[in-house]
Formats: sequence, C-alpha cells, structure tokens
Amino acid sequence: MQLEKIKMAKGEKESGIVIGNFYDKYKSNNYIARKLMEGFEQSLFEFVSQTQKKSIYDVGCGEGYWVLQWNKKGILARGCDFSEKVIDIAKQNAIEVKENPEIFEVRSIYDLETQNIDAELTSCCEVLEHLEYPEVALKVLQRVVKEYLIVSVPREPLWRLLNLFRGKYLTRFGNTPGHIQMWSKKSFICLVSKYFDIVEVKSPLPWTMLLCRKKI
Repeated sequence: MQLEKIKMAKGEKESGIVIGNFYDKYKSNNYIARKLMEGFEQSLFEFVSQTQKKSIYDVGCGEGYWVLQWNKKGILARGCDFSEKVIDIAKQNAIEVKENPEIFEVRSIYDLETQNIDAELTSCCEVLEHLEYPEVALKVLQRVVKEYLIVSVPREPLWRLLNLFRGKYLTRFGNTPGHIQMWSKKSFICLVSKYFDIVEVKSPLPWTMLLCRKKI
C-alpha cells in the first residue's frame, strides 16, 4: 500500500466521540480541498524544517498520516491518540508501508508525561478543537514539551463558511462533526501565548498554525 492510500476512520466513534478524520482530506478528489491540504502540508513542513529537529512526537496523531510522512522523509517520528480504534488503524497503516507499528501508542493528551515525549519537537495539529478542556491540554503540553511545539486549529468562522460553500454539514451550520471548540486567528494566538512563546504564525487557508517555543 502506498501512503496515498492510507486507511481513515471516516466518522467512526469511540465512547461517543468522533475519532480520526471524518474523510480522507489528504487525498480528496476535490481540487480545492487538495489545494488547501497542500497549503497546510507546506506550512507544517516549513515549520519542521525551520526547527532543524530530527525527532517528532505527534500528539493526537489519528490514523498516523503525518508520522508516517515524516518517517518516510527520514525524521524519527512517533505518535499517540486517545482512541484504541484509531491507533489500531495507524498501526495497520504502518505495517502496510513497512514501518514499525510500535511508533504509535494509545495515550490521551491529558495523560502525557515528560518521559512519553522523547523527541526534540512536538506537534499537536487539528486536536484542540476536539477537546472539552483545551486549556488543560495546553497546560500539559507546557509541562512536557522539550523545546518546540507546532500547533494548529481551523480558523473560524472561515472554516464553517467554506464548508457551507461546498455544501457540507449544512444542518450543523458548516461545523465539522467532532469540532466543539472554535477560535479566530487572533483568539487562538492569545490563548496559546499564555503557555508558550510564539515564534511564528502561518495562516494556510483555512487554518491557524503556530510555531511555539517553551517559555523559559
């Protein structure tokens, strides 16, 4: 199996919570969706390159797409997710592309400890919008991140407007299933800056992505 054909959770739930990705946004047949994801990937990889770190721990890794991409590029990457189901999918994906499935582990962001993150760079992309207690999660990350953190969330209300424009989630006013938190670019920067120093901000449409450094 090529990485392009990675298995997705596609709306599965665990304990009533939507896990992983609702659809394969990485390889969508929709031209606009593909271009948006290309912009996200470019910003993410630019941040990774900027830090010059060679090991990454991905918090909320879902089906393992980014972890497998980074390993494919020679970066030592591991990941965790609270969901046993989605980590099982991630391990299946790892096996299919001949990676060690043990790079993935079941662990909630709330339960992370310093010893779990044996990596120079931590990523937490498309996670906080799913959490009931995002500030608690940021406090955990503040404690366990070694130096750098890359974090991203959908930029509202643009995210919902674009969903409505493409005719998705109309009964939810454009809100993607599983998203329970919403931030504008300004409000997200304000939130994260309480816990980390903001090194740089990128705005790949329609996300806000921050490169952060641990406060000294």
